[in-house]
Amino acid sequence: MPINLAKGQKVDLTKGNPNLIKILVGLGWDTNQFASSHDFDLDASVFMVGENGKCINDTDFIFYGNLSHPSNSVVHLGDNRTGEGDGDDEQVQIDLNQVPNNISKIAFTVTIHEAVERRQNFGQVTNSFIRIIDEVTNTEIIRYDLGEDFSVETALVVGEIYRHNGEWKFNAIGSGFQGGLASLCHHFGIDTE
Repeated sequence: MPINLAKGQKVDLTKGNPNLIKILVGLGWDTNQFASSHDFDLDASVFMVGENGKCINDTDFIFYGNLSHPSNSVVHLGDNRTGEGDGDDEQVQIDLNQVPNNISKIAFTVTIHEAVERRQNFGQVTNSFIRIIDEVTNTEIIRYDLGEDFSVETALVVGEIYRHNGEWKFNAIGSGFQGGLASLCHHFGIDTE
């Protein structure tokens, strides 16, 4: 039975489960197809950051244009351009033992591709969630349903895993940004020029 979290809740991942090494992070959503004359294309991205909350290198930004970190600790399983169907829309594999020591947090985000041009925002997106699965046992251990708290935002930081006293924890964030992927890149120290 997974732990269902509310916004702002933090929970241990590895302290009570020391054998947890390989996890699958699933992100999902539904769109209101009647809210826009254009198709929606939502994209999950991952920012691997140091103690200062910024990416150390551009390769610490994992997205549809860079599907894996050089350490192979984080691998994005590919872009889903329609978001149709049930379950996870996009997934990320993480090997906690392979995450470089200079990475203190791994943030999971979702953006709407060409949101401004298509006049789309997260007020038109429902049933958004993030879940963490133990890949070895195929057991869902954590789930965070975001709710419908967004109106004009075009980018979300959904949640993050982070190191704390030698263990990994999960933080249900659910923070919205305007400005799409560019604003997230700026926030996490990636130069988009």
